[in-house]
Amino acid sequence: MLLHKYTLGFSPCPNDTFIFDAIINNKIDTEGISFVPVIADVEALNHKAFNKELDITKLSFFAFAIVANDYQLLDSGSALGKNCGPILISKKNFKLSEVDKLTIAIPGKHTTANCLLSIVFPNVKLKKEMLFSEIEEAIINEQVDAGVIIHENRFTYQAKGLKKIIDLGEYWEAETQMPIPLGGIAIKKNIPIEDKQKINRLLRKSIDFAMQNPSSSTEFIKKLAQEMDEEVINKHIQLYVNNYTQDLGVDGKQVIKRFFERLYQLGITVKIGDNLFLNNL
Repeated sequence: MLLHKYTLGFSPCPNDTFIFDAIINNKIDTEGISFVPVIADVEALNHKAFNKELDITKLSFFAFAIVANDYQLLDSGSALGKNCGPILISKKNFKLSEVDKLTIAIPGKHTTANCLLSIVFPNVKLKKEMLFSEIEEAIINEQVDAGVIIHENRFTYQAKGLKKIIDLGEYWEAETQMPIPLGGIAIKKNIPIEDKQKINRLLRKSIDFAMQNPSSSTEFIKKLAQEMDEEVINKHIQLYVNNYTQDLGVDGKQVIKRFFERLYQLGITVKIGDNLFLNNL
């Protein structure tokens, strides 16, 4: 069988390595599709998508607004849910009224985390971009006053003596009554439709395999995880991998559309057309 080869970008975070393990490590039949993994921090993946470097990639939903003319969202693989959003933390006790004057570390300009920070605190001017895994130490070492943490850091910051200023995800959920769309899997529009649908199906099979065989991906996850503590890894997967990860469905797709409509209303992004998804509503 002639192999069709495609680059596949995802982060080293446990929720990504959990769902992509089977498709990358040949634990399922990939039906003539060969995947070349590109593993990088989510903001690096965002920039690769801006440059059209990757055929398929995980990216922030906020970043997707920039590449919507060239990419579509797949049905599976998204990080979308409740009580899983980014958190603004600090070493010292700061009031919400003081946040505008703080120097704040962010995990990337185009991350959904920074998008939410901008929504909640539109007057914050002093932001410092850095790898998400470096933010806690930057706060501890007082390189910045505060930072927006994502991924497994939400499980580790308190043990390091850091304090929550506000949970940005909870704010979004209270304001909109919607789950928070964090990141999704995008595929280039110019890939043949037969391959796009096959890749969409294979990703769902990879996720189903992972959920049915949860210990199968342990070695792959630990090889790449920033936080090696097994309890933290398991909490991470349980929080970010859910029914929306298996399939966005009508509800998940409507949430994402409403997210982009809200960003457009706030003047944060341009208006996005209706052709967001490989399989539209």
